[in-house]
Amino acid sequence: MAEVPLFEHEADFLIHFRVGEMSFLPAKNAKLGMWERKPRVEGAKRGLCPLITSNFSTRKKCPGKRFLLYDFMKNSEMSGSSPFKMRLVHLDLKGAPPKVSYLSEVFPLFHALGANGLLLEYEDMFPYDGRLRLLRAKHAYSPPEIKEILHLATLNKLEVIPLVQTFGHMEFVLKHEALAHLREVALFPNTLNPHEAEALALVGAMVSQVMELHPGARWFHVGCDEVYYLGEGEASRRWLQQEHNTKARLCLSHIKAVACHVLARHPATRPLVWDDMLRSIPEDQLSASGVPQLVEPVLWDYGADLDVHGKALLMEKYRKCGFLRLWAASAFKGATGVSQALTPIEHHLRNNVQWLQVAARGPADVLQGIVLTGWQRYDHFSVLCELLPVGIPSLAVCLQSLLHGGFTEDVKAKVENFLGISNLEVTDFTSEGPGSFPGSDILALVTHVSLHLRSSVDSLLERDRLFKVSQRRSLNHPRPPRLPGQPQWAHLHAWVCPQVRERLVQPLPPQAEARAPRHGPAHPAPGAQPAGQVERRGAGAGGRPASCLLSGCRGGVAGGERAAQPEAATGLAAGP
Repeated sequence: MAEVPLFEHEADFLIHFRVGEMSFLPAKNAKLGMWERKPRVEGAKRGLCPLITSNFSTRKKCPGKRFLLYDFMKNSEMSGSSPFKMRLVHLDLKGAPPKVSYLSEVFPLFHALGANGLLLEYEDMFPYDGRLRLLRAKHAYSPPEIKEILHLATLNKLEVIPLVQTFGHMEFVLKHEALAHLREVALFPNTLNPHEAEALALVGAMVSQVMELHPGARWFHVGCDEVYYLGEGEASRRWLQQEHNTKARLCLSHIKAVACHVLARHPATRPLVWDDMLRSIPEDQLSASGVPQLVEPVLWDYGADLDVHGKALLMEKYRKCGFLRLWAASAFKGATGVSQALTPIEHHLRNNVQWLQVAARGPADVLQGIVLTGWQRYDHFSVLCELLPVGIPSLAVCLQSLLHGGFTEDVKAKVENFLGISNLEVTDFTSEGPGSFPGSDILALVTHVSLHLRSSVDSLLERDRLFKVSQRRSLNHPRPPRLPGQPQWAHLHAWVCPQVRERLVQPLPPQAEARAPRHGPAHPAPGAQPAGQVERRGAGAGGRPASCLLSGCRGGVAGGERAAQPEAATGLAAGP
């Protein structure tokens, strides 16, 4: 793959850290740490060195007192062993996807830390071909690169599970004009219309192309989470008027259809689904749908105050419905703020340790494994949250805690040894020394930008804003004055970008075609359309396109039930 810059312009680099300035420690007002430059050594590169302050955390640290280490395991017999047979690292490739060369560096570290699998969420980074070629991003991996990634995973004993969204979070598919007619609601490209046979054919084609490059995969994740606006499309509203039809039945019908497609063509591959669309459905309806015999649900919760008892009850409910195997999903990054720049390790440590408590409350053979999610964008159109190298210390802490049954002094020492950090702080954003793990230089940079150069970022953005205003007012606008901090930014940009480019593919926002549709006959403004009617984009009769991208047999909807969904996705917490 051709070498491409991480950010095309310096402003793109700065804005990434500016937008997340208030989200470093959720629900806390953390004090900023102090930084200084190392003295310039002749012939050596200029670097950045953190000064660890005693009052960085929100609670005071008493001199001579150890850091609070989290070891919540009440069952002493579990200490030193993991209740999760599979420990998967989730790589969210829809933003700042790693280059293959960087994956070759971090896969050995993942294995050493205790991971034995990967959940690869390709989205538009998969090299879709043929009629699906429009789905692939400009810098998508090539088929040889996918094979190299799988080879590297095998060398490091990491079993790969591919993930393809097939119901909700379909923005990367439904944003395209050629596929917009398959939206559940014409205004929103996030949810697929389950009534369209072409929609199932589309999903089937996507699954087939991904499975072609993943022969022998034991599991295949079909997503199916956060299916917003389900039941609000014109076809769904007509269908729901019929007796006994519900949103739950509609949802389960589509999940069942997708699972049957996977199993019919790959009998040895078990479909996985996120569980949030199943939680509220009564046991008898879940059992009668036939879905428990087809899929394995992944229970996800990324909170630091996870309801352990509630999760144990949910596991028991799923078992009674007929699900033979369950999975858990925690987070190591990307779940504490849509524009988070630095990873709050303490939050994710608490989350993972509480999942250990959940596992201790159920039978040992029920939980197949745990997925440590690392979200890169909250959705296809969202800004970036923490970059993968920034989240590696958190991943190390969480993996080692899951492997050893808690976070103790010994576990902390192991993590420090793996990362090359002399003293890892789990409650702060700084540690003694930058570390020597792959990408540690990027972490040092992001920390410096986030904690020390925020005022310079603010000034630069304000300068750019005033410059654009002046541009609009006069064609003969003067050049904006140079800010005192500009030389520093120029030096920083020159020092950093080559290091970032070596590891990450360009994480710019989706291309122009991904813009939200303008209001018009095909996309009426909210409130402008008649109640119960949503017009579809298209050139054919009845709002349908003149020709379909994919052909497929017509069919009805059957089976299952589903609870009502939120009215909108605005302001939701991070999720799959």
